[in-house]
Amino acid sequence: MDLEQLRQYCLSKKACEETTPFGPENLVYKVMGKVFAITSFAIPCTVNLKCDPEYAAELREQYEDIEPGYHMNKKHWNTVRVDGKLNKKMVEKLIDHSYDLILKSLPKKLQEEYEKL
Repeated sequence: MDLEQLRQYCLSKKACEETTPFGPENLVYKVMGKVFAITSFAIPCTVNLKCDPEYAAELREQYEDIEPGYHMNKKHWNTVRVDGKLNKKMVEKLIDHSYDLILKSLPKKLQEEYEKL
């Protein structure tokens, strides 16, 4: 997967917005104002994704292209190299997992707004 494929997949998620709060070189993807993915134009292409802590540890042990989240809470975030050995389906699965975790953590009011979209 390359950066453009990553961008398009993130932007295909319901209520997703792409922002640049850390400068134009970093792309941040949010659902209902909450971050679920952070990437940049750097090479290699990586993305920080939210992850269940136990699943995050399992993934790090299983895949060399998945590491503790760079500049993030390492218990809850992974940095995933998307242009490495992981296939596109796996990267999409990890993006979906992050997105779903953020949705579940939203306050009830925001969840209701999301459902109306």
